Formats: sequence, C-alpha cells, structure tokens
Amino acid sequence: MATTTVSWRRRLQATTRLQRREFLNGLLFVSPFLLGLVLLWLGPMLYSLFLVTQKWNLITPPQYVGLRNVMRLFTDPLVVKALINTAYFTFIGVPLQLLVAFGLALLLNQAIAGRAVYRTIFYLPSITPAVASAVVWMQILSQEHGLLNQALGALGIPPVSWLFNPVATKPAFILMSLWAVGPLMIIFLAGLQGVPKELMEAAQIDGASLWSRFWKITIPLISPVLFFNLVVSIIGSFQIFVASFIMTGGGPQNATLFVVLYIYRNAFEYFNMGFAAALSWLLFWIIMVFTVIQFRLSKRWVYYEVG
Repeated sequence: MATTTVSWRRRLQATTRLQRREFLNGLLFVSPFLLGLVLLWLGPMLYSLFLVTQKWNLITPPQYVGLRNVMRLFTDPLVVKALINTAYFTFIGVPLQLLVAFGLALLLNQAIAGRAVYRTIFYLPSITPAVASAVVWMQILSQEHGLLNQALGALGIPPVSWLFNPVATKPAFILMSLWAVGPLMIIFLAGLQGVPKELMEAAQIDGASLWSRFWKITIPLISPVLFFNLVVSIIGSFQIFVASFIMTGGGPQNATLFVVLYIYRNAFEYFNMGFAAALSWLLFWIIMVFTVIQFRLSKRWVYYEVG
C-alpha cells in the first residue's frame, strides 16, 4: 500500500513539473505579443487618458487642467465639422464600398477565362502605398488635365473642380475609396465559394429562380461575411487620414477635415496634446458605440451555421 502511494505521488510530481514546464514554454512564446500589447497598445492608451487632463506642448512639462480639454469638445465648431465630414464619408462611402466589392465578387466567382488575372487586377490597388494612391488620384481628379474630367468632357459635361469645390471633395474621396475594395472583394469571394453547390442545385431543381436563390440562400449563408466586412469597413472609414492630409490638407473650407486629421493637427501642428488625446478618446467611444450597435442588430439578420 505504501509503495502504491509513493508511486502516485511521484506521478503527481512529474505531472506538476511537466505542466509547469509547458506553462513557462507557452509564456515564453507569447511574451513578444504580451510585451507589444503592454508597451505599444495598453501603455500609450493609458498615457493618452492621462493627457486628457493635461495641457502639454511636447516641450514644457504637462500642466493639469482638469476636464478643460473634454469641455472644449462641446464648444469647438471644428469638432462638429470633423464629425459631420467623417459621418458623411462613412454612411455614404461604406455602403457603396460593400456594393462594389460584393458585385465584383459575384462576377469573379463565375467560371470565366482569365478569372485569376482579373482577381489580381482588382486586388492590386489595395496593396498600393497610400501616399502613391493619393498622388495618382490627385492627377485623376485634376480640373485641367485629369482623366475623370476628360471622360466627363467626352460626355458633354463641364469639368468639375473635384479638390477645390467644398461640395465635390467628399464625393471625390468616396469615389477614390471604391478603387481599393480588393480586401472586401476577396472576403466576399471566400464567402461565396463556401455556399454549398448542392443546395443551389437542389433549389434550382425545385423551381427556384435565380433571384430567389440569391436572396433566400446566398445572402443568408454569407451574412456572417457581410457582417464582418461591414464592421471592418465602418471602423476603417472613421479613421480616414492619408488622403485628406496629402490631397487637400483638410480643405477646401474644412470640407475634408476628418476626425483623425484634426487629431493630427492638434497634436503635431498646434502642439496641444491634451486636446488631441481628448479627441482620440471621443473617436474611440464613437467607434465602440457603433460596433456594439452593429453586434446587437446583427442578431436579427446574421445567420450562423449550427453543428
């Protein structure tokens, strides 16, 4: 009996040592991620929360100002302007991006010659550096020599000052965003290829029309993919920065002053890091609220396979 007890005790000790070693090895492998999480995400995030209560110009020591930066969010007219511009770009641009990406995915899901080449061509703009894309689109949208105005001129439409007309700049930015829907297209394409062909063939045999199969089978089955693209697109659209920074600088008449550009201006042009931090937290909570709303509403139209 004593021998059996000793044997079980040794096994328990060996198991404990093995578990401890596995834990330490796992901790070693995830340590780069944990360090990056703390040093590059959690640390700066907490420091920005501290900066909300400070007045700091990057040179002199920070000065405590309480909630003055937060109160300024409600009195600065440019904050409202930036939020309206960002909302315009988001709520008009994102549906168009999803429609274009889904339409391309439907076309490229068909058995056509050169399908792989077409997929590559439509995806390439999304991996083009943002600065290079902005420079190219400045030439396309040029009032005098731009390709877009030349195409409109061929149709008898007078040239449009896309980058200098406050009414036309945001539609021009939305048009430019449609050029880089490659990632959305690829994700939609993966979702479409996951729709069972047997189910579509069975519906066709039962007499379901193409439109009925699309609405009753395809859309419900790819609704998780559509939901993912919707959430990611809205989050990305709220963070538009490079195009407005390079192409218009927020003009004309602040028509392209988006929230992230206004954060950049306050932080690195006006050297008001406290107010920039307050703006950043405002943007964070706006994105968080919209994401939560989307997840709540998704229960009504997103269908997940069970089993």
